[in-house]
Amino acid sequence: MTFLIDTHVNLHGEQYDDDREEVLLRARESGIGGFISICDRLENFDKIHALTMANDDIWCSVGVHPHYAKDFPDLSAGHLVDLAQRSRVCGIGETGLDLHYGYSPLEDQVACFRQHVLAAQETGLPLIIHTREADTQMGDIMEEMMAQAPFRPLMHCYTSGIELARRAIALDAYFSISGIVTFKKAEDVREVVRIMPDDRIILETDCPYLAPMPHRGRRNEPAYLNDICDYVANMKGMSREELAALTTQNARTLFKTVSI
Repeated sequence: MTFLIDTHVNLHGEQYDDDREEVLLRARESGIGGFISICDRLENFDKIHALTMANDDIWCSVGVHPHYAKDFPDLSAGHLVDLAQRSRVCGIGETGLDLHYGYSPLEDQVACFRQHVLAAQETGLPLIIHTREADTQMGDIMEEMMAQAPFRPLMHCYTSGIELARRAIALDAYFSISGIVTFKKAEDVREVVRIMPDDRIILETDCPYLAPMPHRGRRNEPAYLNDICDYVANMKGMSREELAALTTQNARTLFKTVSI
C-alpha cells in the first residue's frame, strides 16, 4: 500500500497533550508515512521543532498565521530565514490573508505576508498560504511579488473562489485538499478541486480541525487522511492507490527537503 503524507498538521496543539503519541501511532498504522507540522506563532516554533526532531517522519514549517499578524509588527524576512536554517524545516508559513474573522487588521496581515514571501524567495522553501475572503488582494500580491522573484506557493486547505484558483494555477501553485471536500454543502470546493492540475494537488488534514466525513464533529487526526484520499480518488475516477501515489509524489516534489 502506498503511504500518504499529511502535509498540514497542528500536533503541537493542546488538543493532543493527553494522547499525542497514540495519535501518531494510529496514523502510522493506517499508512500515514510522513507529517508536516505547521507553525502558527513564532513562540510555538521551539515546541513544534522539538516534536519534529523527536520523530524521523515529521518535518515542520516556520511562520505566523494571519490571525496573529498584529502581534508581530516587527517580523522580518531575515528572522524567518534564520529560523528556517534549523534542521528539518521544509516550508515558510502558514501565512496569508483572512478577512473572514478579521483578528488582525488587513494592513498588518499584508505586511506580515510580504515578509513571508520574501523569506520563501530567499530560501527556496514552499510558501504555505492561508487565504479566506481576500481573493483579489491575495491574487494581486502573489502576482506582484512573483514578478519580482520566483517562489513556490501552496494554497493550503483551499476554499476560496475559482478565479483566485485560476490566478494561482497560472503561477504554478500547488493546492492542498482537506476534509472540507467531503462536506455535503461544499460543492463550491469540489468545483475548484476539479480544475486543479493533477500534478499540483496534495492532501492534508489540518488536524485537529475540519475532520472529514464520517468523522465530522470530532477532533481531527492524521489517520483520517485516508478518508480524504478515498473521497478525492472517487471524485477523480482513480483508484485509492493511484491517488495516494500521485499526491505523495507531488508532496515530495513540492517539499524538496522532505526525504520520506
